Amino acid sequence: MGIPGPTLLRRDAPPRSVWALEQAGVPPLLARLYAARGVRGADELDDALAQLLPPAGLHAADAAARLLADALQLGRRICIVADYDCDGATACAVALRGLRLLGADPATLGYVVPDRAVHGYGLTPAIVDLALQQRPDVLVTVDNGIASLAGVAHARAHGLAVLVTDHHLPAREHDATLLPEADVIVNPNQPGCGFASKNLAGVGVMFYVLLALRGELRARGRFDAATQPRLDTLLDLVALGTVADVVRLDANNRRLVAQGLKRIRAGRAHAGVAALFAAAGRDARRASAFDFGFALGPRINAAGRLSDMTLGIECLLTDDAGRAAELAQKLDAINRERREVETGMREQAELQLERLMPDGEPPPALALFDAEFHEGVVGIVAARVKDRLHRPTFVFARGQDGLLKGSGRSIPGFHLRDALDLVSKRAPGVLLRFGGHAMAAGCTLAAEGLPAFAAAFRQVAQEGLDAATLQRRLLTDGPLAPEQFDADTVRTLDAQVWGQAFEPPLFCDEVEVVSQRLVGERHLKLGVRHGRALRDAIWFGRSEPLPPRVRLAYRLALDEYNGRERVQMVVEACEACA
Repeated sequence: MGIPGPTLLRRDAPPRSVWALEQAGVPPLLARLYAARGVRGADELDDALAQLLPPAGLHAADAAARLLADALQLGRRICIVADYDCDGATACAVALRGLRLLGADPATLGYVVPDRAVHGYGLTPAIVDLALQQRPDVLVTVDNGIASLAGVAHARAHGLAVLVTDHHLPAREHDATLLPEADVIVNPNQPGCGFASKNLAGVGVMFYVLLALRGELRARGRFDAATQPRLDTLLDLVALGTVADVVRLDANNRRLVAQGLKRIRAGRAHAGVAALFAAAGRDARRASAFDFGFALGPRINAAGRLSDMTLGIECLLTDDAGRAAELAQKLDAINRERREVETGMREQAELQLERLMPDGEPPPALALFDAEFHEGVVGIVAARVKDRLHRPTFVFARGQDGLLKGSGRSIPGFHLRDALDLVSKRAPGVLLRFGGHAMAAGCTLAAEGLPAFAAAFRQVAQEGLDAATLQRRLLTDGPLAPEQFDADTVRTLDAQVWGQAFEPPLFCDEVEVVSQRLVGERHLKLGVRHGRALRDAIWFGRSEPLPPRVRLAYRLALDEYNGRERVQMVVEACEACA
């Protein structure tokens, strides 16, 4: 199917910001890239720990610190309730490692993590019952809990103190915010929290709670500023979870990630993180945020998708290098299985799309289901279809209870959670459960309700999407000067922190296509004339040939072969030139 490519647009880099950054000593290319991403001054690029927002600004962090300090002082048992993705796994590891650093007896600490297929998401009453087997006094949720009204009530009915640490949006009903009746809730996105960074991942929220706890213990005389435990040792885990959860990399999150990368590059990563780099064939000495998002994060997430996230958490908790290597290899094998499952599901999805798009034009929104689809991979496939067709997409699989579990991904300008709310009003009773946010959401429905859901979802999208929203746009950073097309530029760019809402550089140049051939049956290998120089380029997943002259949107990458380095363009899109 010939899907139209995106319109290539250039990011605006305000000259005043570029000038201010250059005057502060930022190299001209980086000054241009940073200004185009909203950076106005060099102070925003200072990634020192001292520049982190203080925990005092995070609502109820002080109350959480008092609750945990009392628990440590009295030797109470604490159970961490984790989530089955990378953010939840790293948050669990940070919580347990941090509490041990701050004086908790390891014998009083435990954790539970839901099985995606059995328990579903969050602190459900069933997960509380699982935690009760450890006879805890305190439950601490990480990366979940803000919408767990029944689970929190169940825990408190059994006499447990409950601390919710989360970053998701609270539940709403009839335009009113619903909060669980926990002892303490720490969440930058709860009403009344004025914390300047609303974009903390779950692991970031837990790290901030530990900072507050250390301050509380210092005030109680457990240690002073000179002898207090070093919580920055946890930042490789914080950085990994932050990038893997695709939260916005605002200035505060960039500092957390930058500090974690520095630790890894210096050889001070935890054993599990180092083992995951090795299992992924990545060089930890040149660690980048890209490695977190595309190498380590997927390997940990695979455990929650196809197996048991306990494997991922244990990999991050062990200090034994041999044990870490063994667990990382298991996670790598599960990730390979996940890729095979995903490939099969994408092929099935393509067959459905051919039937849904006889003229090649996608409908306003898509809802796909196949009896063979795997519940743990529906979100990835929804994202792939959404990226290719630029349409809001839900993919469903049948759960163990016979109900259809759907995961959806959206496009800018179409709020997916609000769309589900409209569907629930127009097709009453079809959606049994739903939740999420603007760009990603989930829902549950009975199998017989799928046609009604698909029709209502398409209708809501038809009404909510206009031609401008349906036109894909790709922001680029404009041309790259020929003298900057070298390995030093690639290394400089790779050393920076890029990610969600602070996208890695994507250059755009007019080139002449000198040669093109297919490699591996699915990838287009190109030779292009860029200025006066011949360049290597590759377009992964593209098989259709290009016209003789095009504008290429591309990333820079170093291709190492037989000990030699060469710079190549990794193409993401193109436009034909007149």
